[in-house]
Amino acid sequence: MPLLYVTDLAYPARGRRYGDEDIFLTARLREHVPLALCHPLDAEALMPGFDAVIVRNSGPVLHYQQAYDAFRATALATGTRVYNPLTGRGDMAGKQYLLDLTAAGYPVIPTIDDPADLHLLPRVSSYAVKPKQGADSIGLTFTAEPTGPAGEILIQPRIDFAYEVSFYFVDDAFQYALYAPDPERRWELTVYEPTPADLEFARRFIDWNTLAHGIQRVDACRAPSGELLLVELEDLNPYLSLELLPEPVREAFVTALAGSLRSFLATA
Repeated sequence: MPLLYVTDLAYPARGRRYGDEDIFLTARLREHVPLALCHPLDAEALMPGFDAVIVRNSGPVLHYQQAYDAFRATALATGTRVYNPLTGRGDMAGKQYLLDLTAAGYPVIPTIDDPADLHLLPRVSSYAVKPKQGADSIGLTFTAEPTGPAGEILIQPRIDFAYEVSFYFVDDAFQYALYAPDPERRWELTVYEPTPADLEFARRFIDWNTLAHGIQRVDACRAPSGELLLVELEDLNPYLSLELLPEPVREAFVTALAGSLRSFLATA
């Protein structure tokens, strides 16, 4: 059952080596399933020749939005299987989930999309403002007086967090966690040993997303109060930082991913 693996090996990600990660993953996954690599701009045209598509390190969709929208529409119309499935409710569907989770009382950085609602946020000296359709901190600014068109921006209180931490899952199974001890060096990650409370926090968002198959990354920050707050639920093409893992953990991840893909491909 051939698999089309979508990646941009040349994407210049700051502090990350997208190409190296996907070269490693495809070399290992081809031991389990036949596959071919393609650039995200070619995915729509090539996918009819494959049983399924896996979207990996393809760079922010913002850079090729029209092509991605066409790929997504065609996949849905033809019933093409895509991994992660296109039913994701996190970043795959935009940033609306941050507003929805805020309204539902989940432990997330409080978020609004209208400056007129600023009174709904904690009063702080500085707020983070970024485009609602942004990615990779593109367009992010900090200001004491947020402005912008309602519905097109996200506004959050700027939090003096202790560190950021990411939890990585395959399907609903936790694999590993990484964190950046220095908030000013967010891509200098090291292995993090989560507590049971940490994992309970992360699983709330995995359960909320209801994806039967796929790779998900739950990004959080440790607030001054000590609690974790969701920063991002990445369910489209999360970078995995596999090169930072001890070999047994990395091998366990590859095994879990291969098993998930086999199960996914066997699904009618």
